[in-house]
Amino acid sequence: MSRRSMSPRGLRRAMNWWPPYLFAGVRVVHLAEDWSSARVRLRLRRFNTNYVGTHFGGSLFSMSDPFWMLLVMNRLGRDYIVWDKAGEIDFVSPGRGDVFAEFKVTEERLEEICEATADGGKALPWFENEVVAADGTVVARVRKQLYVRRKHRAGRPEPERTESAAATGHPTEG
Repeated sequence: MSRRSMSPRGLRRAMNWWPPYLFAGVRVVHLAEDWSSARVRLRLRRFNTNYVGTHFGGSLFSMSDPFWMLLVMNRLGRDYIVWDKAGEIDFVSPGRGDVFAEFKVTEERLEEICEATADGGKALPWFENEVVAADGTVVARVRKQLYVRRKHRAGRPEPERTESAAATGHPTEG
C-alpha cells in the first residue's frame, strides 16, 4: 500500500512511529477521516529543548511541516500534484510545555485552488496555523506555501520541466 492510498488512521499511526516525530516528541493526535483537519502535539522533553530550555525552533516548525500538503493533497485527490513550496515561522513566545497545532482545510479554499488550476496553471496558496501552549498562549505562527497543479490529461500538453526537475520529479515554476 502506498502512503498516498493510506487511510487517515493508518497514516496517523505511521507518523507517530516515524523516527523524526517519535524522537522529537511530536504526536499526531487527530487526523480527520475526510482529510479536512489535523491536530498535532509537541511535548517538551530534554532532547527537544534549545540552549535556554524552551522548545527548539526546528521542532516547532517540523510539527507543522507536512500537514497542509497532506490535507490538500488528499482532499483534492489523484488529479492534482501538490508539493510544499515555501515555509516560514515567526517565534512569538517561549514554549515551556506541551504545544499544539491545528490545521483545517475548508471547502472554500479547495474551491479557490480548483478554480485557479482549472486551465492547467499552477496555484501557490498560502496556509497559516498557530502553535499554541495548553493555556492558549501563541508560541509561533507558521506559514506554508503549496504548489498545486492539475495533472496532465490526454489531449492537453504536459507542463514544461527542466532537466533538473525531470530528474528529481519536482515541478518547475513554469
